[in-house]
Amino acid sequence: MFGLKRDRATACRIVHELPGRVRIYCPGLRHLSDEAGAISGRLEGSPAVRSARVSAITENILVRFDQAKGGAQSILAAAQSALNDYSLAVFKAERTLAAQSTVQERRLQEESVGEILIRVLASGVTLGFSALSTREAPATLLGRFITIPALTSLSLAWPILRSGWRSLTHSGRPNADTLSSTAIVASLLSGRDRAALTIIGLADLAELLTVYTMERTRHAIRDMLAVGEAYVWRLETDGREAQVPVEQVRVRDRIVVKTGEKISVDGVVEDGEAAVDQASITGEFMPTRKQIGDPVFAGTVVKAGHLTISATKVGDDTAVSRIVHLVEEAAHRKATIQAFADRFSAQLIPANFGLAGLVYAATRRPDRALNMLIIDYSCGVRLSTATALSAAIATAARNGVLIKGSNYLEMLAEADTLVLDKTGTVTEGRPQVTSVIPLLPGVGEREMIELTAAAEETSTHPLAIAFVDKARRKGWPIPRHGPTHVHIGRGVQTTVAGAAVHVGNAPFMREQVIDLSRAEEAARRLTSVASRSSMSPATTPLLD
Repeated sequence: MFGLKRDRATACRIVHELPGRVRIYCPGLRHLSDEAGAISGRLEGSPAVRSARVSAITENILVRFDQAKGGAQSILAAAQSALNDYSLAVFKAERTLAAQSTVQERRLQEESVGEILIRVLASGVTLGFSALSTREAPATLLGRFITIPALTSLSLAWPILRSGWRSLTHSGRPNADTLSSTAIVASLLSGRDRAALTIIGLADLAELLTVYTMERTRHAIRDMLAVGEAYVWRLETDGREAQVPVEQVRVRDRIVVKTGEKISVDGVVEDGEAAVDQASITGEFMPTRKQIGDPVFAGTVVKAGHLTISATKVGDDTAVSRIVHLVEEAAHRKATIQAFADRFSAQLIPANFGLAGLVYAATRRPDRALNMLIIDYSCGVRLSTATALSAAIATAARNGVLIKGSNYLEMLAEADTLVLDKTGTVTEGRPQVTSVIPLLPGVGEREMIELTAAAEETSTHPLAIAFVDKARRKGWPIPRHGPTHVHIGRGVQTTVAGAAVHVGNAPFMREQVIDLSRAEEAARRLTSVASRSSMSPATTPLLD
C-alpha cells in the first residue's frame, strides 16, 4: 500500500468565501455530472449546511451554512470527503480523456510474436533473393508495383497502410503508420521496391521486440497467478473418484485434493484435514490448517494431508480468477508518461513531413526527401516507453511482485509513504532453526537435529524443511527411520533404531503424554530473548 500525494483532479479548494457562504472548486466535478445530486445530498446532510448546489459545468460547489455550527474549513473537509468517494471514477475518466487526446495507433499487444516474426522473415528472405538478382528497375509505373519485392511490400504493409489511413480519416491527424505508409508508397512510386521492403522489415523488427517484451510480461503474471490444475479428481455420487477437466466442474461438485496438488475451486471443506499454503491469496508464508467447515480458495496448495471440498465458486467466479481479470484489464491502462510520449511523438510526425518538404525544396531530389520520411523520430519515443514499462512489470512479476498496470508503476515516483502489512514483504518469512535447547541429559544439539530431520524428512511443511535444511547445512546425516505418520496441524511421529520420535506443537506432545513443564519454561525464556533482540528469523524450540 502506498501513500500518494492527493490527485489534483479530486483536490478541493475554497475560491470565494462570505459569512455563511462558501464556493469550493474541484476539477473532478466535470466527470461527475450524474453524481451531482448525491454529492449535494450528502453535504446537506451535515448539521451546519443549509444548502449545497453542485455544478459539473463550472466545477464548483456553492454551500450556504450556519456559522454557529461550523466554519468554511469544516465545509471544505466535508466536500473533500464526499469527492474522495468518487476518486476512482474520476481517475478512470481522466485516463480515458488522456487516451483520447493521443493519435490512434495500432494496438501492438493484439498481435502475436509469431505473426510479426513471419513478416520479418518474409521481408528478409525477399530482400535476400532480390539482392542476388541483377534486374533493372521497371520503366512503367505499373511495372514498379508488380515486382516480387513490391508485391511483398504491399501484402506486408496492409496493416500499416490501413492504420495510417484510419488515423487520418477518423482523428484528422497523422500517426506513425501514416508516416511509414507515405514512405512505403513513395518508395514504390520511385521504383525503390527494396527500400519499401526495408522500411517494413525495420518497423516489424522494432514491433517484434516490443510485443516479445509484452508477451513475457503476460506469461510472468500468468505463472504467478496460476489458478489451479488442468484436471481435478471429482467425487461421484457412487463414491468413485473420476479425473475430469477443471472446466467441467460445477457448483456443489465434491473435489478431492491431495498433498502437493493445487486447489482449483473456491469451496468449503466437507471432509479431511490439511495444511494449505495460501500465499497466492493472503501473502502469508506459513500454511494454514484446514478442517471440516473451513473455506478454501482456488490457487492455494495442499502442503500436507487431503481434503474433500464442496465447490461454491468455479471458473471465472473464483477469487484468484477475479484477480487475474483485474490484472489483465489493468494491463491496458497507460501511465501518464506513456500518454505524454504518445502526444509528443504525434507532434514529431508533422515535423518529418515538413523536413521532407524542405529537403525537396532545397535539393529537388525525391530520394533525399524520402530519407526524411524513413527517419521516424516518433516511433522510438512511443515504443521505447511502452517497452520499458512492460519490462519493469515483467521483472517485478518474476520476483513475486504484482504490479497491476504501468500507471501504478509510475505512481511510485510520487509515493511518500510505504506501508507493508505482511511477513514476507521486506522480511524473509521463511522459518529457520536458530536455537536448540536439549532437555534430556546426555542429548546434544546434533542428536536432536538429526532425530527431528528423520521425522520431518518426507514432509513439505515449512517448519519441517527448516529442520532438514539445518541438518544438511551442518553436514549431519539423517538417520534411517520407519514410516512417518503425519498429524495435520499438530506434528509427526516415526521410529529411529526402534525408539519413538515425536515432533510437534504443545497439544500434540500432551497427547503423547510427554511432560512439557521444563520445555515450556525454556520456550518462554527463548521467546523473551528473541523479542528483546528483535530477531527476524523464526525461533523454534524443539520439544521432544
